[in-house]
Amino acid sequence: MLVCPHCQFENPDDHKFCQKCGTSLTEKSCPACEAPVALDAEYCPSCGTLTGTIWRAIVVTSPDQPVMQPVATDASVPDEAAVIDAGAYLDAQQRYQLLEPLTLPTAETEVEVKVLDRQPLQPSLPSVLEHQPLDDQPLGETVASSITTLAVPTLAQSYLELQRLHYTALPHLHDAWEQGKHAVVLLQDRSDLPLLMDFWSSEQVLPLQILHWLHEMTELWAVLHPYRCARSLLELDNLRVDEDQLLCLQRLYQELPEKPPELRDLGRLWKTLFQYSQRTLLGSLTQLCYALEAGEITSIDQLRARLEAIVDEFQPNVAKPEANLPAPEASAAASPMAAAPPPVDMSISVSPTRLELGDPAEEAAIEGDDAPTVVLPMKLLSLEDAGRTDIGRQREHNEDYFSIQTEIKRLETPSGRSLQAKGLYILCDGMGGHAGGEVASALAVDTLRQYFESCWQDQLPSEARIREAIYRANQAIFDLNEKNARSGSGRMGTTLVLVLIHNTEAAIAHVGDSRLYRLSRRRGLEQLTTDHEVGQREIQRGVEPTIAYARPDAYQLTQALGPRDETFINPNVEFFELNEDLLLLLCSDGLTDNELLETYWSSHLEPLLHTQVNLEQGVSQLIDLANQHNGHDNITAVAIRARVRPNLEFIKKP
Repeated sequence: MLVCPHCQFENPDDHKFCQKCGTSLTEKSCPACEAPVALDAEYCPSCGTLTGTIWRAIVVTSPDQPVMQPVATDASVPDEAAVIDAGAYLDAQQRYQLLEPLTLPTAETEVEVKVLDRQPLQPSLPSVLEHQPLDDQPLGETVASSITTLAVPTLAQSYLELQRLHYTALPHLHDAWEQGKHAVVLLQDRSDLPLLMDFWSSEQVLPLQILHWLHEMTELWAVLHPYRCARSLLELDNLRVDEDQLLCLQRLYQELPEKPPELRDLGRLWKTLFQYSQRTLLGSLTQLCYALEAGEITSIDQLRARLEAIVDEFQPNVAKPEANLPAPEASAAASPMAAAPPPVDMSISVSPTRLELGDPAEEAAIEGDDAPTVVLPMKLLSLEDAGRTDIGRQREHNEDYFSIQTEIKRLETPSGRSLQAKGLYILCDGMGGHAGGEVASALAVDTLRQYFESCWQDQLPSEARIREAIYRANQAIFDLNEKNARSGSGRMGTTLVLVLIHNTEAAIAHVGDSRLYRLSRRRGLEQLTTDHEVGQREIQRGVEPTIAYARPDAYQLTQALGPRDETFINPNVEFFELNEDLLLLLCSDGLTDNELLETYWSSHLEPLLHTQVNLEQGVSQLIDLANQHNGHDNITAVAIRARVRPNLEFIKKP
């Protein structure tokens, strides 16, 4: 099959265009001159720009196995050649072509070489494993079982497991195989990224950024040490910095059995970085490095505590912020993520008011999110969205309606890039039958959109303004009901779930049983809204859930826009900060019935956290899933994917 590079749709091998989006499956455009280029071409024939997909191959030797049989373009190359010329293929399928000569490793040695992917649309085994559902097994056991079944080399196991945990500081594993005496892994090529030690030397890098990198290395050590890969942090040439000035690794290094790394080795590395850069080492950092090297700090928890104390020197007298919006108890109990704490997240969780330096797995167990914090601004790196509505398999018309309206300005300075963004996302599920529910949902969306166009300027609207907008939408539908003399069940109405995003701040509001979910790597899946229905009302009054939902009217709405005047509605309005990469999902009940998202979040939501995954295709797959399981109702989903990073540009030097 051929995986479309634009929408990731799987196409038959003999197709020349994607069946879903129409993208060419044989040509691409040169990024420099936009001339058409064959997909497997290394260079653009018009301007000479490199256009091929390049991977970095690591080749290692396994003892007591026959020699690998490289596939050569020249038949005169011997089967056991010590050196394979550029242009030969590294694999038997003749997919990966050597861009430089390869000297085959011997004994326990290894070599690295660049290869060109001549079949870039063909899926690889690791990509198949990465997107397999996780079932109910622990993540490591699932991946390990798949590796054993499909004979993925041992060399690739750590990459696969950590890749499934979304550790983006590590290079993406593209392919891996065993061939005779050798094992091969193909990795994302990060050799062009700048070295950390070069950034470390820059006078423009602030002390708080240095502390940020130290924290990233600390958390990476905690992640990599159980996999016996902590040595990866001790190789200076392996430490790189991406475009967002975040730490990343060029590859993984397995520890040497005769010399396993210790925390004191990390202290030596930090001293080396300061000595190389000739930066002035602050007194507290000097003490920290010497304490590490001397073995006085023996655990990650101790190291985190020392780093926290040093950060406090930069930002004294910091007030603890209030906890973010918690998930309702009912949804937390239903979420599969609630059964166990989320895995350790390498990234710093930040907000405009705080920088969390604790272990997220430990923080999850602390009620109120009482993690050590310091003031640190935040910037928005990207904001993507996609929406789709479907009639379902049983209804004759669609009463759902949604709207996406965004304004995005891109900013780029010598200190980095960020976005200024405003996003208005509305989803309504109408009721009242044909020419009733459809009218109500569309009228509510239009009224809200027009209101915010006039009142939303340079900052997020206040709670009072958001409530006023919802009351106006309610009144518009109510007045139409009165004008048409509708009564009883004939009165039209609609539910509402609303999200407003202004840079790194967000506001949410809802009326009825349309829902908003939040998914992040650190917090897992959370339902941010509580359904306005009889069953939930009874639970809030103290009734046991099983009793509350045994009532025949348990799913009857207690609030909706339109049937009554504003004295009968009380919208829930909440605010929170975009303090980590996340996915927000607005849903009508056709998507959420029967705990569909709680059941299938790992296979259909979690992959959408990756920016490489097409969001529109992901929303379409959610609709297809709902049609399979909940086709009794209209189905609507609006997905929002946000990436955020610490904003160090406006932090003043102490």
